[in-house]
Amino acid sequence: MTYALRFLPEVDIDLWSGRTWYEEKMAGLGEDFLRVFCGCSEELTHNPLAYPKVHRDFRRRLLRRFPYAIYFRVEGETVVVLGVFHCARDPRRLRREFGNRE
Repeated sequence: MTYALRFLPEVDIDLWSGRTWYEEKMAGLGEDFLRVFCGCSEELTHNPLAYPKVHRDFRRRLLRRFPYAIYFRVEGETVVVLGVFHCARDPRRLRREFGNRE
């Protein structure tokens, strides 16, 4: 079974923030960040339940090569991506953020 993929609007803000930061560090690195995100997101459509729950029904998929994670939940046959956050963020703050994005 292949799951549909849906992104909350806030994901764009998260992505462009990360992309801008990496692009300022080295030309092309921001684009690499976006490519890795897209690849990891695509993988979620094949087996989202393989990734661990981190808070209630929210799951986390770590990005390869970058210290970021995709936070999502499965709603029926759809993977809903709630955000992309740096792994150094305070987990308590992330829980509040999840509540705002539900």
